[in-house]
Amino acid sequence: MYRVFIVDDEPFIIEGLYDIIDWSEFGLEIAGSAENGQDALALLMDLPVDILLTDISMPIMDGLSLIREARRFRPDLKVIILSGYNDFQYIKEGLKLGVENYLLKPINIDELQETLANTIDKLNATRADRLFSDYDIRILRDNILYRWLTGRIAPNELNERTDMLQIRLDRPYLVTAVLRTEDQFEPSYDAAQRLAVQDSSMLPFVDIDGDLVIVFMFEDPVAGKQEAIDKLLGMQKRLSSGQSRISLGSVEAMGEGAPRSYANAKKAQEYFLLFDEPTILDYGLLPETGGTAHALTDPLDWPSYAKLIKAKDIDGLHQAIAAEFEQYQTLAGATPAFIQSMAIEMLIRFKMELKEIKQADQPELYKPGFVKVMQAETIDELAAIVKEAASLTVDSLMRDVKSPIIQLLLNYVHEHYAQALSLKSLGQQYNIHPVYLGHLFQKETNESFTEYLNKYRIGKAKEMLKETHLKVQEIATQVGYWETGYFYKQFKKYVGISPTDYKGLL
Repeated sequence: MYRVFIVDDEPFIIEGLYDIIDWSEFGLEIAGSAENGQDALALLMDLPVDILLTDISMPIMDGLSLIREARRFRPDLKVIILSGYNDFQYIKEGLKLGVENYLLKPINIDELQETLANTIDKLNATRADRLFSDYDIRILRDNILYRWLTGRIAPNELNERTDMLQIRLDRPYLVTAVLRTEDQFEPSYDAAQRLAVQDSSMLPFVDIDGDLVIVFMFEDPVAGKQEAIDKLLGMQKRLSSGQSRISLGSVEAMGEGAPRSYANAKKAQEYFLLFDEPTILDYGLLPETGGTAHALTDPLDWPSYAKLIKAKDIDGLHQAIAAEFEQYQTLAGATPAFIQSMAIEMLIRFKMELKEIKQADQPELYKPGFVKVMQAETIDELAAIVKEAASLTVDSLMRDVKSPIIQLLLNYVHEHYAQALSLKSLGQQYNIHPVYLGHLFQKETNESFTEYLNKYRIGKAKEMLKETHLKVQEIATQVGYWETGYFYKQFKKYVGISPTDYKGLL
């Protein structure tokens, strides 16, 4: 369905256009309206729109200026002019801007409908080629940028691909930002893309975790970083969702420093658990961010901890944690700040593992632990805090829900998620009214049954995309989605990109 935006300084004209056309019959929907060009331009910055219906003579910003400005960030926008002025100069200017038609008021309904039909035909004719091209380029672009920032691409291939995609890596310094959102992903991505169209020093893409990543390139490391922060603040203010968390990596020299900036931005993202969600979390302002931990010891052997968590082995976890901290004490050059940073990292890992298992975030379990870590004065205190976090993690798994019937239902979902499941069928199975079952499920899990089921299925789909060579359609069926289009919609909702894009990043 294509989206239409209406601009006219006479409110009754806007109301009339809402009513006189059966927009749904044309496969159209009205995305919004405004009474002057300036307000319209501000709204169009954030709204995906295909067709603009605009008056010419309006206060603050006229229709012709609106068209020119809107085309800067939406070059494919189709425009229909509605005007009370039968002035040749206006018509001439409108035709120069490539409008679909110049309709005089009072509006002839038949002529407007015919213009809409012709405009839709043009959109349909170009849509398949445009979508394929955009889709193809985006996959390639995301893949190249992700491989670059993870150090998985040879210099000669990087140069070849960036030349082909017209990606310029020609500034001496860069800093990477990671934006993670809990609600709708697309507005963030669209806002970043619009900024990048006007500013070639920005490179936005989506990584394999579904995070929006923006690389800022600049000449001066101090001024460039501040400019990047200003752009991120402006973007966050425009989105005004309150659900986005932005982390900033380290400023690095172009080249080998790029993966380090990205890795640090990803690490800083996890520190939102420790702080009271500042507007932007800057890696450079975090405690002990000089990389000391990785220089002193091998990376944390987390898979062994993950196995103990899934086995709900509290004793085994406590023994592993004690051994970990004993090892830290014997390391040459290990400072209290280093051991403190390792304790924080372990708390973050426990939190992330619990979220992965339960498909639900529980930051409240760990936040007191972060405060205690910052106040701890001895290594024994730090080890005890981490052991407490381990106990809380296992305890949460063992006390997953209070109601035995919900535990049975969750177990059934985990085993039969590929089948057609509903509260009605499950209510019949357990002899419980589906409405009551739904209320109980919401109370025990803090989310609806449908939300939980979709999140669990998408989690399984991500595993299959990583571990198998099955086609996306086959995976959709195996995780319980018989309609591939709906699977794509749900996957994009929870991951931020389509399953095909996600697979392309692997």
